[in-house]
Amino acid sequence: MNDTTPVERAKEESAKLAPLFSDIRLLGQILGETVRQHEGDAVFARIERIRRLSVAETRGGAKAAAELDELLRGLTNAEAVVVVRAFTYFSHLANIAEDRHFLRRRAAHAGDVQPGSLGHAFARLEAAGVAPEQVCAALEGAYVSPVLTAHPTEVQRRSTLDAERDIADLLHAREFCRGEAELAENEAQLAARVTQLWQTRIIRTSSLTVHDEIENALLYYRSTFLKEIPKLYADLDRRLGAPAPSFFRMGNWIGGDRDGNPNVVAETLKDSVLLHCETVLRHYLVEVHRLGGELSMSDMVTPCSPELKALAEASGDHNPHRDDENYRRALIGVYARVAGTLRALTGGEALRHAATPGAAYARPEEFRADLLVIRDSLRAHHGGPLAAGRLARLIRAVDVFGFHMATTDLRQNSDRHEATLRELLAAVRIEPDYSALPEPQKIALLLRLLADPRPLRAPDRVYSDDALSELAVLETARDLREKLGPGVIRHAIISHTESVSDLLELMLLQKECGLLRGALHDSEQAKLGLIVTPLFETIEDLRAAEKIMRDFYALPGVADLMRRSGGVQDVMLGYSDSNKDGGYLTSNWELYRASTALAALFDSLPGLRLRLFHGRGGAVGRGGGPSYQAILAQPPGTVRGQIRLTEQGEVINAKYANPEIGRRNLETLMAADLEATLLADGCHPPPEFLEAAATLSEASMRAYRALVYDTPGFVDYFYAATPIAEIAELNIGSRPASRKATRRIEDLRAIPWSFSWGQSRVALPGWYGFGAAVEDFLAKGGAPALLQRMHAEWPFFRTLLSNMDMVLAKADFSIARRYCELAPDAALARRIFAAIEAEAERTVGALKTITGDEARLADNPALARSIAHRFPYIAPLNYLQADLLRRWREGDHDRKVRIGILVAINGIAAGLRNTG
Repeated sequence: MNDTTPVERAKEESAKLAPLFSDIRLLGQILGETVRQHEGDAVFARIERIRRLSVAETRGGAKAAAELDELLRGLTNAEAVVVVRAFTYFSHLANIAEDRHFLRRRAAHAGDVQPGSLGHAFARLEAAGVAPEQVCAALEGAYVSPVLTAHPTEVQRRSTLDAERDIADLLHAREFCRGEAELAENEAQLAARVTQLWQTRIIRTSSLTVHDEIENALLYYRSTFLKEIPKLYADLDRRLGAPAPSFFRMGNWIGGDRDGNPNVVAETLKDSVLLHCETVLRHYLVEVHRLGGELSMSDMVTPCSPELKALAEASGDHNPHRDDENYRRALIGVYARVAGTLRALTGGEALRHAATPGAAYARPEEFRADLLVIRDSLRAHHGGPLAAGRLARLIRAVDVFGFHMATTDLRQNSDRHEATLRELLAAVRIEPDYSALPEPQKIALLLRLLADPRPLRAPDRVYSDDALSELAVLETARDLREKLGPGVIRHAIISHTESVSDLLELMLLQKECGLLRGALHDSEQAKLGLIVTPLFETIEDLRAAEKIMRDFYALPGVADLMRRSGGVQDVMLGYSDSNKDGGYLTSNWELYRASTALAALFDSLPGLRLRLFHGRGGAVGRGGGPSYQAILAQPPGTVRGQIRLTEQGEVINAKYANPEIGRRNLETLMAADLEATLLADGCHPPPEFLEAAATLSEASMRAYRALVYDTPGFVDYFYAATPIAEIAELNIGSRPASRKATRRIEDLRAIPWSFSWGQSRVALPGWYGFGAAVEDFLAKGGAPALLQRMHAEWPFFRTLLSNMDMVLAKADFSIARRYCELAPDAALARRIFAAIEAEAERTVGALKTITGDEARLADNPALARSIAHRFPYIAPLNYLQADLLRRWREGDHDRKVRIGILVAINGIAAGLRNTG
């Protein structure tokens, strides 16, 4: 029971928030002074007036709204750009302050058991009677992997990210300043970094290359993953009382994801893999060097093991000043061998040259074995505390990251695989038109060819560049696996999987490139190098997923081949395209059903294990939302220690740019996996919940598709009433915004689809159709009490509604109306916008009926406060973006107009945080 009064609770809450508001005020003042210095007093005064009017409008001031509208519409193009830049940078600075406050509050509650922490997970496990030994056993063979992708929603440049990291560090350091002089110096450094931001171009002038995307991703390994994952394991080991298996791994798509990206070829795959390799080996070099500084023990003071002595003698270091320092001598030899490994694998040289030349390690296990010699000697001679620090973290890092750091996936569309195979088969006159064959004949032909050890290619034939490119990627994957080990490339993902033949085609291409050794029915030798991973994306594909996999494993020889190849079957589920296809509720429901059916199928296949790979994006409409709740909301029996999920776009920066926040997010994945694996298997929803969800889904999809696909003129409205066309110009990724050169919604990538609706403050993919579904359910006799029970008792339904609630809290239909006014056909625009607004009202009413909450985010007051404080600073960006879009589309192609639009996209994305 909480005995405090509402007034006391309000004072307590105010005290907690005081440091946050202090930081925001400080950064806002520094930004304001920076603007004044660069742009003059009049511009500063104008921006302050806009800010005050926007705050007043947010509080319901009609007069303020009219004044604000008049002021913003009257700005010249150049003045609009300055205002947009100012409010954009304020959003960025507010994000930094909020992140700092999150860490401050977490430190204040370090002893508490917060949901999503390992402490909370172990408390739940202990309460359920799950012993540490059972946890260890469950983790044997487990595999949890966040996979970084380069989907284009990261709208910030590296230059601004670097400056913002410095500001975050200075804000943290400010808490430890002593006296006015130190505070003044800290403030001066903050002013310098804010000045740097103001004088830095915020948008890119050219598109990112794949190499740029690789380099950007590697920043997060250097800042967060390489250091924080070993620390997280140390925490887990302490709680278990024994070393945990290394089940947490990193994944990567950048450089291997070719689906719709013609810029990804064999060379970019090699580039990505070797840059990852170089990054991790350089990390090891730094850590080994630092260990040499720490392990200064002398034989004159404490002995060492014979094995350590032998390692020291083998180092080649004969410096007389270190004759008695065998640990240092051993580490000099280890350093030389890691430097040799770097040279052998990447051609790079250690920045700090080795004292003596060293032979390269053939495998990470050899490097780890040398580190274990050092550890065991320390433990045997009272050096346990030294072994438990940097050395233990390095050993764990080698175990987790190896020499490749992250598993790089290949991904390609099934149509490209088929086209390549069609060309190969026609060239050697096996089948003149493979694509024209019915599915049963395709399967029969593919099985026959898989059982034949002979290659398909003939040396005297000429093949197209497209076919050669596809084969070159697989051949490069084969070579990299031989060079760096099988963990470097483990998965080949088939986008748009629709049939069994889609899987067999990729298997045959692997055979052609040396990744499938032996014939299909060769029970002794045949092994598949890459896990053939179907990606089921549309509603229709999700509904067919279980049947396709059942038919695939019923084929002669397939199940045995997969068992010999590791016994794990990855299946990827697409959140983005299924949402674009059927709407938010139906997408989530069909994902739930497909997961459940696939888990049941693999329970019937002995020796085979299912691993679901969740293709989640940043926006709720693309599977985004809190990862902890998302994992716990998975159907019972579908996790079992196995889960991969994509981390995309601006979410990567939000989650992992700050090492402390990064570790918290990694811990969340680890904790959620433990809870979902060991506690959730018995929590099956009752049949009436499933029946109600199916009924709601059917009505929701009907309402969604009636708007998006069946309303005449909807596509024109979408392109006019959102900044979709301008987003395509933002240079935020290396791939096109659409799969084909059309305006069809079906061909548009789900990322710009969601991003555009977020920018225009409608956020339609995150909620549309739910209100109509609930209204239909209740009109046909469904009981509100059943929906209320589903919310209270079913994690899947509760998480679905919580995410929808968050999206609607960030939507703003008074702002959205400004974008609606951009449409040339005013009557069409009014009709479509009225339909959208009416559905929003129905959805808000449905949420109230089910949850009982009048206001948005009643269960997340921290986010509600954040949004309330942010809205007055986002609104001017939206208003100006809409007005600048109007100017541009009416023919005012002043460069300032375009810059203003693109900077506003950046600022709105920063303000809303999870819009991509």
